[in-house]
Amino acid sequence: MQNNLSYLILLVVLWEIPWKGAALWKSARRGEKIWFIALLLINTVGILEIFYIFVFSRKRKMIDKY
Repeated sequence: MQNNLSYLILLVVLWEIPWKGAALWKSARRGEKIWFIALLLINTVGILEIFYIFVFSRKRKMIDKY
């Protein structure tokens, strides 16, 4: 049982690291300090990071065009 839990934790970590890295990179490049801190401190198994990359950061980009 403990071995299966270790594999599950490893899979979750391997899933979350690239999403967290990409979201942190994007928020830092855009100068969004509040998003950077939130993404750094809140662990949601990549869900918040995915939403930030594909939803929230694009809304501002579209607004900036006009």
